[in-house]
Amino acid sequence: MPEANFTPRPIAGVAAELQLTRDDYEPYGWHKAKLAEGLAERLGDRPRGRLIGVTAISPTPLGEGKTVVSIGLAMALCRLGHRAIVTLREPSLAPVFGIKGGGAGGGAAQLLPRDDINLHFTGDLHAVTSATNLLAAMLDNHVKRRQSPRIAPDGVTWRRCVDMSDKGLTRIVTGLGGWRQAPVRETGFDLTAASEVMAILALATDRNDLRKRLGRIVVGRSDEGTLVTAEEIGAAGAMATLMNDAVRPNLVQTCEGTPALVHAGPFANIAHGNSSVIADRVALRLADYVVTESGFGADCGAEKFVNIKCRVGGLEPAAEVVVCTVRALKLHSGRLPVPRGGKLPPEYERDDPESVRAGAANLRAHVENVRSFGIPVVVAVNRFPGDTERELEEVARQGREAGAHRVAITDAFARGSEASVDLAEAVVNAAQQPHSLRFTYDLAQPVAEKFEAIARSIYGADRATFEPRAARQLKQFEEDGYGDLPVCIAKTQYSLSHDPTLRGRPRGFEFPIREVRLAAGAGFLYALSGDMVTMPGLPSTPAAMNIDIDSQGRITGLR
Repeated sequence: MPEANFTPRPIAGVAAELQLTRDDYEPYGWHKAKLAEGLAERLGDRPRGRLIGVTAISPTPLGEGKTVVSIGLAMALCRLGHRAIVTLREPSLAPVFGIKGGGAGGGAAQLLPRDDINLHFTGDLHAVTSATNLLAAMLDNHVKRRQSPRIAPDGVTWRRCVDMSDKGLTRIVTGLGGWRQAPVRETGFDLTAASEVMAILALATDRNDLRKRLGRIVVGRSDEGTLVTAEEIGAAGAMATLMNDAVRPNLVQTCEGTPALVHAGPFANIAHGNSSVIADRVALRLADYVVTESGFGADCGAEKFVNIKCRVGGLEPAAEVVVCTVRALKLHSGRLPVPRGGKLPPEYERDDPESVRAGAANLRAHVENVRSFGIPVVVAVNRFPGDTERELEEVARQGREAGAHRVAITDAFARGSEASVDLAEAVVNAAQQPHSLRFTYDLAQPVAEKFEAIARSIYGADRATFEPRAARQLKQFEEDGYGDLPVCIAKTQYSLSHDPTLRGRPRGFEFPIREVRLAAGAGFLYALSGDMVTMPGLPSTPAAMNIDIDSQGRITGLR
């Protein structure tokens, strides 16, 4: 269903329904706006709504439609008479022009203005990129001029970033040519969505907190062996200036006019995978229900949602939705061929509850993971046209046996809120259940034990292993005084393990950690596992090859 079928309302009408005054938001054109700084605090006398998380099973090349389900759920809650807002991450240009496409939903469950959201939007990602690279430029100048505190070129740890999949920038040498302001050193680029500044934007509680976190960024180690921060080289203030507007959440709407806040965009496989704390806090003062989506499966985004975002932001979800599809469960069974080139093999169209049952081991693991946090679970089955009643019944049975409070079928892509009412009713019921949020680990535990706790209890590994380099880094960071931080693991999204080929529910494996990085400003230690890198590449046929624009400015091929 193309976006042309939908006519967005002026953003002033969306704001008015939220009882916002003209001092509470700044229009960015007709259909998008920036909320005012400090709005959550100014609305402190309003009742606080219920936070609903949305996660999924381990993703497959078939796509599970988690964003579509999130948007459909928010619209259906409004259809039931509740005031609801959906809070989502801002899409990165890397998947838009790479392998995944846009991140604004689709069909009858999408955000508007879709093309704006998927492209430059309000400039937040560019601000993150600019702030990151300003710090890198000032750091190189500091090193080359041998300013105090003295840092040797090989003592620099800060990397640049760009919001595009450009594999050639993963590992580079800068400063060639003998330039006065640039030392020769080996470095590289991360994706903007994987950068520490992006993580800071998503976890900051207000502008002042953002400024402090930027100042705490560790950029390298001095000649004397002490850690050097962005504050010490005089870069934090200018970085915060570049982020002045980016810290304010963006107000848009769904295709049914439901309010949506789109803010921050950290990836969940290589970062912490959740939209901003600020957006959730504002939304909870504006709505009865706030639907927020975490990236990828419950082992990635939802784990970090609880152990990092909720811990930092003082948030407590009332319920969590785990999205799955019949065809994804068939793939996780290991019995059917893996789709290639976007074409669905005919085996997936056959009535096959046995393969659904075998693949449901993955669903059960994710439901159990969410329940380990003490959160009531609703399984949302995102229905596709070829699904049979027997297959859907099998998914429902597996979800209930895993401990889900309810299982509901949704078809938001085809029919919007109308097809998500059962899911909304299930979520409202689950959100009223008594519960208490539990974390996977205690901050006082040794760092290695925190990684071990996630690997064993969330991924299902027998144990975590640390390569010599990672073990040395862990020891050093603990000696530097950062042992009490939460931890963030970069891992493949396609498996509960570190190996993307291990579908379903792998067991009996060791979870390898090869490198540990410090994100002092974001406030966590960050591990790389398996073959994960922080700069993805392009597929053989990038999505960009199908995107074009006509003489009237109409964009085509942007999905």
